Amino acid sequence: MFGNLFKKDEVVHETPNQWIKCPKCTSLMYYKEVEVQQNVCPKCNHHFRINAEKRIASIVDEGSFVEMDDNLAPVDPLKFSDKKSYKKRIEEAKAKTGKTSSVMSGSCTIDGLDIEIVVFDFAFMGGSLGSVEGEKIVRGITRAIKKECGFIIVSASGGARMQESTYSLLQMSKTSAALNRLHHKGLPFISILTDPTMGGVSASFAMLGDIIMAEPGALIGFAGQRVIKQTVGVDLPEGFQRSEFLLEHGLIDMIVDRENIRETLAGLFKLFKKEKKVIEVEKVQEDVQENEEVLEETIEA
Repeated sequence: MFGNLFKKDEVVHETPNQWIKCPKCTSLMYYKEVEVQQNVCPKCNHHFRINAEKRIASIVDEGSFVEMDDNLAPVDPLKFSDKKSYKKRIEEAKAKTGKTSSVMSGSCTIDGLDIEIVVFDFAFMGGSLGSVEGEKIVRGITRAIKKECGFIIVSASGGARMQESTYSLLQMSKTSAALNRLHHKGLPFISILTDPTMGGVSASFAMLGDIIMAEPGALIGFAGQRVIKQTVGVDLPEGFQRSEFLLEHGLIDMIVDRENIRETLAGLFKLFKKEKKVIEVEKVQEDVQENEEVLEETIEA
């Protein structure tokens, strides 16, 4: 459905000969040369897919991340089976990644500011959105509301998890409703879109950020290019599902290189914090003025 979404050569592997071939410029590089650049090709700036641990390390203050809800694990309510049973796929994903779900969530600081963060890991069943993932996101939002701090979701997902059917689709509305509560509390939500962000994830919380940023060249959309072309019956613009095209057409706010994401986040959250203080001061001044007017009317009466 998603065309080249699941290309294996997109992921950085420490191969036996320790060499990596960039899928964009086809340059052959020593793996440490890529790792030192935060898994970005030094020749063409291609951003390789990375796991959740590396993503968190590149964003948060060193040693500040505390994982939450890591005991939550998916179940098989529908007893779903295709070529393999859903239970078997979960077991294989756990063995492959060492995780119980496709997201890691927790508390951290960025430049000293308290932040709640949720990060998707594409290696776990394509970063698909299931009941556990939705619950972790909602719990992260609840913690952010309680602590009155900012919230981040880093998306890397093929979309809703088909093995959970409607249970998975319900997570779209569940997470969106929780983000609405965060918005009414005046707390910022920054959505970071990485390669790929597709399906039900892009159709819900990924596009609800107060600020939506993306990495260069990230694949972002709902359905795959081939499916869209077959549906609408016309030729599509080159690269219409890449972050650069989306920025040009106003669907995202900014494209930020991986090495600059932490600094950009820190600046944005400080700006949000400053604006919130200004709004609170203005509200107090309005309340004082309103009380003075009521007092004057009472004295006149």
